[in-house]
Amino acid sequence: MRFIKMHGIGNDYVYVDCVNQPMPADPAALARVVSDRHFGVGGDGLILVCPSDKADARMRMFNADGSESEMCGNGVRCVAKMVYDHGIARKPRLAIETGRGVLQLDLHLKNGLVDSVTVDMGEPILEASAIPTTLTGTPPVEVELESPLGILKVTCVSMGNPHAVIFVDAITDALVHQAGPVLERHPAFPRRANIEFVKVLSCERFEMRVWERGSGETLACGTGACAVAVAGILTGRLDRRCEGKLLGGSLQLEWSQATNHVLMTGPAAEVFVGEWPG
Repeated sequence: MRFIKMHGIGNDYVYVDCVNQPMPADPAALARVVSDRHFGVGGDGLILVCPSDKADARMRMFNADGSESEMCGNGVRCVAKMVYDHGIARKPRLAIETGRGVLQLDLHLKNGLVDSVTVDMGEPILEASAIPTTLTGTPPVEVELESPLGILKVTCVSMGNPHAVIFVDAITDALVHQAGPVLERHPAFPRRANIEFVKVLSCERFEMRVWERGSGETLACGTGACAVAVAGILTGRLDRRCEGKLLGGSLQLEWSQATNHVLMTGPAAEVFVGEWPG
């Protein structure tokens, strides 16, 4: 099985072209073994690029623990790069089918290859039952939850996958590694949640770390950054155009007042190509 290792600001996955080769028999099991950073290829998970009857390609994403997720913002940018650079569809604007629906992506080229991508992430999902969460509010804003480090205030948003955003004065390892895994599996989140810890630097910039559902801490989370931008606007902390600084790099974000869609722009990079046995 031929694969490509790619990353979007350090959020790295193993990508498999299932347009030109067969689909893996057990993607969940494959995700677990290839994601291992000591005994596999290493990555935050596995992404399959598949044929689609409604878009240029379909993205299926599996976390490092084998669970399938609806959407990955950094991952879909890399899917667009793979689709264009490797000749699946040579178009400056691509439609990619995801668990969130069909997304539109505008490609920014450098020397004939995709350098960065602007993704129309669609409208944020703010209804509690659709996020999903049992917390009250549409959406739940700054709702108190018990954690191993005491009470934390969460604002919940879905970008096709569930997020709980926590604004703090300082982002610490204890918050990410002790509170993160507990809140991911909190009963308030029936499908678990991605947990973002955020320090606002100005109305136009923030920094964040993320505990991702099914993968643990990652260097970046595109849907998480979008959720933070939305939560920051809902709580009066951020402007509609802002920059998110993550461990692996930065993303440009906009929650358009005209369309209610969230736009995310960031890089996509290919690391290497390989062959996985079996």
